[in-house]
Amino acid sequence: MVDLPRALDHPGLRLTPAELLALRPPIHTARQRPSSRRPGALPSRISGQGIDLREIRAFAEGDDPRRIDAAASARTGHLHVRSFHDDREDSTLLIADFRRPMLWGTGTALRSVRAARHLAVLGWRAVDRDGSVGLLVAGDAAPARLAGGTGQTQMREIARLLADHHDLALMQQDDQRPAPLAPILALALRHSAAGGRVHIATGPEGLAGIGPSLGQLARGRRVEVHLVLDPCETQPPRATLSVSDGSASRVGRIRALDQQPLFEDLRKLGVAPHLVLPDDA
Repeated sequence: MVDLPRALDHPGLRLTPAELLALRPPIHTARQRPSSRRPGALPSRISGQGIDLREIRAFAEGDDPRRIDAAASARTGHLHVRSFHDDREDSTLLIADFRRPMLWGTGTALRSVRAARHLAVLGWRAVDRDGSVGLLVAGDAAPARLAGGTGQTQMREIARLLADHHDLALMQQDDQRPAPLAPILALALRHSAAGGRVHIATGPEGLAGIGPSLGQLARGRRVEVHLVLDPCETQPPRATLSVSDGSASRVGRIRALDQQPLFEDLRKLGVAPHLVLPDDA
């Protein structure tokens, strides 16, 4: 954990594991949603846990005691459970953009904080359907990766990693040039399973120059881009503003983002676009 200046240690500026863990949606509401447009079609859990062993991991609260692995428990001295899956590939890779263009906000939270919160909800949904969830964090420093895993233990590790690397992003020097996002997508291509889901939370500027990488990633995967917008991008002030870099200044107005051209380009690549609108917009 990084020791941040007191000015940054506030909700909306600093990301905490606790707030991400508290975002778990009610399980019963997620399972009552229709799975198709046909009347009466409701999602149902496939009976059993499948026949293919996914992993043997430490027992966590909420695990089925019937899945305890006696050999691993005896060998380690701690309870371990076996996790199985069927032949369906239900893997999710979350990609959080913590580069400098995401570290700002005019509302109640930085765009980077809201991106992490949004991804946490998607991660919880995957865990609640017994899917595997992994994580990639893009920052101006070296990227961070967490291999896919299941259960509440995995989500606790994802929350911790997101919070730690957000602290690191806040402490980066301003004179460093933002790292490109394309190398992160190359990592995602290597570490995401064919047939799985990839969720990318970034800003509109994060799409610059990554079209070929996105298109390649979308071949055989369900890729979704979640564009995190600030209130000034959805409801900009009408007043004329003056902007200065210390040596020169300009006067102008902020225009609301027109997302339609971005959405059309993403759909051509086989990518599903979404807007993450500010709560206070």
